[in-house]
Amino acid sequence: MKNTLPILIACLVAFAFTSCKKDEKAPLDIPTTYDAASFAANTATEDAVRNQLDALVNEAKKGRTPGTVLNYATLSQLYNAGSPSLKSITTTYYASRLDGAGNWLDEMAKASGLSYTPGAPVGQGGTFGGYLFDENGLEIEQLVEKGLFGAALYHHAVNLMQGTLTPASADQLVRIFGAHPDFPNTPTASKAANPDKFMANYAARRDKNDGSGLYFQMKNAFLKLQAALKAGDEYNQERDEALAAIRETWEKVNAATVINYCHSVISTMSATNPTDAQKASALHAYGECVGFTHGWRTIPQSHKKLTDAEIDEILVLLNAPYNGTPTSYKFATDPLTELPKLTQVIGKLKAKFGFSDQEIEDFKKNWVAEQGR
Repeated sequence: MKNTLPILIACLVAFAFTSCKKDEKAPLDIPTTYDAASFAANTATEDAVRNQLDALVNEAKKGRTPGTVLNYATLSQLYNAGSPSLKSITTTYYASRLDGAGNWLDEMAKASGLSYTPGAPVGQGGTFGGYLFDENGLEIEQLVEKGLFGAALYHHAVNLMQGTLTPASADQLVRIFGAHPDFPNTPTASKAANPDKFMANYAARRDKNDGSGLYFQMKNAFLKLQAALKAGDEYNQERDEALAAIRETWEKVNAATVINYCHSVISTMSATNPTDAQKASALHAYGECVGFTHGWRTIPQSHKKLTDAEIDEILVLLNAPYNGTPTSYKFATDPLTELPKLTQVIGKLKAKFGFSDQEIEDFKKNWVAEQGR
């Protein structure tokens, strides 16, 4: 009789192979466009807090006009109003610094209606070159707006990531980032029906629009997240990879923007005999550095790369320690001594996030303005 054992073994191997193939998970199908079918319905909360932040910042900007006095009660009400309110989604630490007697909103109101000249603290501060500064030369408006990009908007994103995730969660993260399913890569209203705002605006500014920059990295992470959440629990690994990419890229956009503004201050204040308008513009850019940095303080470490100790080191280099009186004015009055601190800030962020020399150079530019988009 013919030996059938080899044939039997071959059949068993083939069967086993076929069974394993059937059990394998198909690769996640990631569309090239974001599904916006339920976007508006899913993001009512995020739209509400975005509108509240806009209202607060617009009220604060009135203080830039010489002679215009801000009302602390109005500012506080705008921060506390709504359900949820801006305050309710802000880190406990930052909320305690922002609101209340003697805190930032109160100090900004006290400075309004007055005038200011950079120098050792005298009085309450005031307007200088089209911006409102406290007596230390710090533009508190930037601690409010850019600080809340991290302390409120990103903090809200963190809370979403820690909750029960559904396809709606992807929509909510896109919206609180400041983007829309169109992902237009521009904050310019005349160029897009749904322009980028908040941190998405700054992602667009840092992106050369070549399909590989920070904005496109963020878009691709959102596309992957939505696809994974729609596909179900079998794709939790891909979901978690997307969430990690969102966290990492969001923080990189923040760091790259601090680098951009450090470059701007160095460039302006290195000039020979800068005008008062140039000094004010530099202090404004510097204030953005402080706001973008300070807002990430006390964000849970599992959701950021910079430690609070590293944030504190950067704030010290920015002459705005979290636990001390700022000496922001020195960047205008003694640039030769102070500007090297900003170079150190750039170096620290470059090392922490692994930015290349070319990226550091590219971060000098606002690519939306450069490319007219």
